Formats: sequence, structure tokens, C-alpha cells
Amino acid sequence: MLRSPFFCLFIFLLFLSCKEEKPTPIKSNKSKEYGSALQEKAVDHFKKSNYNSAFYYFNKSKIIFETIKDSANIVFNSIQMANIQQINGDYYGSKETLTEVLPYTKKDYNYSAAVNNLFGIADKELSLYNDAIHYYSQAVKGVTDSISAQSPLNNIAVVYIKQKKYDDAIKTLESILNKKVFDDKVTSIKSKSRVIDNLGFAYFKKGMKEKGLRFLNEGLQLRIQIDDDYGCVGSYLHLAEFYSQTDIQKSNQYAQKAYETATKFNSVDERLKAISFLISNGAGTKYAQKYISINDSIISVRNNFKNKFAKIKYDSKKEKDENQKLRLEKVENLLSLQEAKYQRTFSILGIIILFGVLIYGRKYYRNKTRIEKIKTAYDTETRIAKNIHDELANDVHHAMTFTQTQPLTEEDVKESLVQKLDDIYSRVRGISRENNDIDTGENYANNIKQMLATYNNSATNIITRNIEKINWDGIDEIKKIAIHRVLQELMVNMSKHSQASVVAVKFESNGKTVFINYTDNGKGTEKDKIIKNGLENMENRILAIKGTITFDTEPDKGFKVKITIPK
Repeated sequence: MLRSPFFCLFIFLLFLSCKEEKPTPIKSNKSKEYGSALQEKAVDHFKKSNYNSAFYYFNKSKIIFETIKDSANIVFNSIQMANIQQINGDYYGSKETLTEVLPYTKKDYNYSAAVNNLFGIADKELSLYNDAIHYYSQAVKGVTDSISAQSPLNNIAVVYIKQKKYDDAIKTLESILNKKVFDDKVTSIKSKSRVIDNLGFAYFKKGMKEKGLRFLNEGLQLRIQIDDDYGCVGSYLHLAEFYSQTDIQKSNQYAQKAYETATKFNSVDERLKAISFLISNGAGTKYAQKYISINDSIISVRNNFKNKFAKIKYDSKKEKDENQKLRLEKVENLLSLQEAKYQRTFSILGIIILFGVLIYGRKYYRNKTRIEKIKTAYDTETRIAKNIHDELANDVHHAMTFTQTQPLTEEDVKESLVQKLDDIYSRVRGISRENNDIDTGENYANNIKQMLATYNNSATNIITRNIEKINWDGIDEIKKIAIHRVLQELMVNMSKHSQASVVAVKFESNGKTVFINYTDNGKGTEKDKIIKNGLENMENRILAIKGTITFDTEPDKGFKVKITIPK
């Protein structure tokens, strides 16, 4: 049930081998070499547990590979970043990082299994146990052999134990042992001892103490046999819990061993768990003081890591946008110099200025007209919704008359009435949802979240981030309406065409501009077909409020939309 630091290195090497098997065509040798050099530097820092530096260089390397669309290295770097975030307790941040690369993993089973396994770990640590089992199960489907499957299967069993589904955990763990996938190699024995230890713990929790103790001791002996000191921590903790109700002295002995070994490996979570046993067993107040000191320290350290990871990603994005802006400014300056070369007289300059004023006036007038049209369209939509709703009164009256004139005791009459009522209900809900009033007041953010959540179901997971951090009070009412309508149209388009399993909608603001980034892992489409899919209307809405909207999509690589709106 413990995550060894060597486990992270093992996954890292597994990803590296996967990456080497499927090289991506290189568009720029220079960029490829630079990205690879940054990646090697990140690997070196990772092995030395310099997680801040490793995360920084993995992120820099990813950005370089994005410029040449090297998908294998993009995914590899992102997985390492998510892994580092999980090591340091940033589970929400790791899920965001993993979501960004989902479109790249749909055709690569090796990467897909790794991503699903990390999703499972994050959800397990966040106590989202059903979601964790779902992702672990997807990881099992993504592997090609029984040896690779045993790790996510063991993880599923661990979640079952946390859910107190001991029979399911025992069945899963016994199936791993019955397949006889383990050999005499040290890594294989480590895996086998972990399965046996978890099986013994499951038996114990189910009440089969004698059988549970036999497996717990067997798992510990295997770990001692191969000098797996870190793995022994898990066995010591399980045995400390086993004896906590029957033999306090033995429980304290195992808890003390767990504490000493975990301290040796600087494994804070296991140290805290060992101390908690010693405290509950009455071993002394000194352990309570240690617990408080260690717990406060790790909370501070992990919060610091989370903030640093977020800042690294933000600064990189800002640097990338600024570099792009500088390149555009350089091109514009060259064009301006070339244009100035041909301006020979003040009369020509005057004409240019005049044309500029006219163009600006025309643009201002058109934008003003568009905003007025949006408001008119919104008022019209609200009025239409009310009128149509009123017209349904005839159908309701007809249904009431039907109940008064027909024998409701007959099954076919009942079925007919239910059908009429269901039809009326569906029409009212559909019309109301598409054309109802939009509350742009203090409940605006909650209404947006609720609207997005209506598209959350067993097949599609909607993730919304940072919407509460936007100062919606400082945004014009017309712009709020346009944002709501555009997001609604995006979700409708997703549910009709995308077939996405994960959708992320992220809100950001720099004080003057609101940024909305939409990402899904659906089937995508060709860029020249975007207008045909009905997205032209949302583009017109955004342009009318002086915003910008860009679509980024390719078949089988998901769908991304970036929206910027000035406050």
C-alpha cells in the first residue's frame, strides 16, 4: 500500500523504453537536440530528487517539442511532470497536467496505461475511490501482458481495502498469485511480497486473523530476504495495526521499526502513520510532539511545491506568449519601415491618416451595431422562450381534458396520458434551457458551473477550474451573456460530435482580460470543417464583444478552444 521512491524511477525507465520504441518524425534537428538536452538535464535532477529543477526542465523541454509537434516527447515530459507533482502531494495539479496530454495518448497503449495509472493514484489519494478504480481498470486494459497488469490490479485491491470491500480485494489479489507471473528476480519478488502483504492485510480486516497473520509474516520475510528495507515499512505498519488490539508491546515494536526505517528513507507519510500507532498505544507524549512538528513541516513544504509548480507553468506560458508577441512586432516593424520608404509627400501621409480615421470609425460603428444586435437577439430569445412556453398551455389543457373524459383505470389510456405528459415536460425543459434568462448577478459563476455540470455523466467527466477566481462583477453584462452562450454552445457541440471522456474548462485573468481555455479528448475534426459543425455563431458572439476565439483541432487529437475577452 506504500509508494516506494524507487517505484517512481521504475515508471520513469518504463516510459523511456516506450518512448524509444516509437520515435516521432523530426521537423527540426536543432530544436530536437535542444529539447533532448533539456530533457536529459531534467532526468538528472529527477534522479537526485531535485524536483523543482526537474519539473522546470521537463516543462521547458515540453515547450520545445511542442514547436515541432513531437507528440511522444510531449507526452513523456508531461507524464514526468505529473509524477513529480504527485510525489510532492499536488494531486489536483497532476490531474490538470495529465488532462492536457490525453489527446496524444489515444493511439499509444503504453502511454495510455501510464496516464491512467497516474490518474488512479491521484484519485486514490484524493479519496475518489470509484474514479481511482475506473482509471486503474483502464490501465489494466492498456497493458499487453499479465506481468504489467499485476501492478494496477494490486492498486485496485488497495482501493477495495480502503472501501472495506475485503472480499473483492482478496479475490483480486488471489487472482494475481494464481497466475504465477512472478519469477526469482529481485524486482519480481518485490512485487510478489507487496501482493502477499496486502492479501494478508485484507484477510485480517475481514476477520480471518490467523490466515492474515501468516501472509503478513510471509510478505515481511520475502522483503527481508531481498533487503527491501523500504518495502518492510509497509509490513511493519500492517503488523503494528494487527497487534494493536491484542498485544500493545508487539504493536509498538513494529511501529518503532516502521518509524526508524521510514526516517532512514525520509518517507514522511509513513513516519506519521507509525507515530500515530505509537500515540494511540500510549507510548508517550514525545511522539505527539513529533507528529505535530512533522505534519506542520510537510504541509508547508508541499504547499510551497504546489505554488512553485504552478508558477513554473505560468511563467513558461507567459514567456512563450511574449516571444510570439515579439516576433509579430518584429514583422510589423519591418513592414512599417518598408511602407515608410514609399511615403514621399505630406499629401500621401494625409490621405493615409484620413483613411485610417475612416476605417477606425467604420470599425467602431460596426462593433457598436454588433453589440446592439447581441442585446436585441438576447431579448428576442427570452421573449420567444416565454411565448413558446405559454403556447404549451393548450397541450396542458388538452391533457387535463383527457384525464376527465377517459377511463384512467385502463392501461392503454394510462400509457397514452403518461406519453402526453412526458412530451410536454421534455418540450418545456428543452425550450427553457436553450432560451431562458441568464442571471448575470452574484450567482453568475455558480450558474455557469451548474450549466457545465449538466453535461457531466458516466461517459463524460467535466472539470472546471478557477471560475471563482474571476472578478465577474467587473465584467459587462452583455459580455457575461455572450460567455454563457458560447460555453453552452461548446458543450452542446461536444455532446453531439466529440465523444470525449474528459473535458476541462479553465478560467484565468490578468486583471484586464479574461482567458477561457476549453480542452477535450474527443475525436476532433479537420479545421476547415469547424464552420460546418455550427461553431460560426459562437465566433460571431466573441468578435462582437471585441474578444478573440481560436480553434485548435485535428482528427483523433481532441478539440481545444482559446477565448480572450477584455473586461
